Amino acid sequence: MDQARGARVWAAVSESARRDSAAVSLRHVVIACAQQLSGTGAGFSAVSGQVLREPVLASGPAAEDLEELQFTLGQGPGMDAVAVRGPVLATDLAAPEAHRQWPAFAPAAAGLGMRGMFAFPVAVGAALIGVLDVYRPQPGPLDAEELAQGLVFADVALVLALDKRIGIGVDGVAHAAASTRTAHVHQATGMVAAQLNVSMPDALAILRARAYARGQRLPDLAADVLARRVRLDPGPLGADHAREDGTDPPYDRQEEEET
Repeated sequence: MDQARGARVWAAVSESARRDSAAVSLRHVVIACAQQLSGTGAGFSAVSGQVLREPVLASGPAAEDLEELQFTLGQGPGMDAVAVRGPVLATDLAAPEAHRQWPAFAPAAAGLGMRGMFAFPVAVGAALIGVLDVYRPQPGPLDAEELAQGLVFADVALVLALDKRIGIGVDGVAHAAASTRTAHVHQATGMVAAQLNVSMPDALAILRARAYARGQRLPDLAADVLARRVRLDPGPLGADHAREDGTDPPYDRQEEEET
């Protein structure tokens, strides 16, 4: 890490904390990163295993919605950064190539007014613990200095994410609230897999498709499935049933006893 650049990044993070009248935390890395890279927002998502990303922090509502959108759809630059273990730089989410690469996420993100997105993995050795995403409303690449700063911000995020005081360890497990949301998604995936007699990856794909179709966040749909407010049946996207009053029908009592 270039020492001068590292000092500038730490100074930006410290200034964000000072304005917040708080000790330096991962949240201040997210906020400062968005500001220094001329973004309108940024987010940090924790990684568990090789695929799942759980949104943990966002600089504001718009970035939070985009982080949740990636998690719900299972696609986007942040997801790809997990797969390739390197930065993924989307210079124009409205461009045809972005739509081909992320057919659901790119047009949805562009529709929300975001054109550029830059994802930086947060890793130590082979252990990937998260992804730092930066969002811009205008298209165009990062310049060389911005790219270098993004990588340094990811390193700073690593240092703070490994601090047990904020509840994120090297296995990428986030604080209690995020862990509960992740657990709900895993449990609902298992329930759908058993109900529909499909694999866990297929069950997760069905949940993601239904969440997107319903305009609902994946953890919220998972909670509805676990509470038996929503039941997914075999068919395209795992169609769900609902009463005419908008609520979902009760489960068959015999089926409940069998499960």
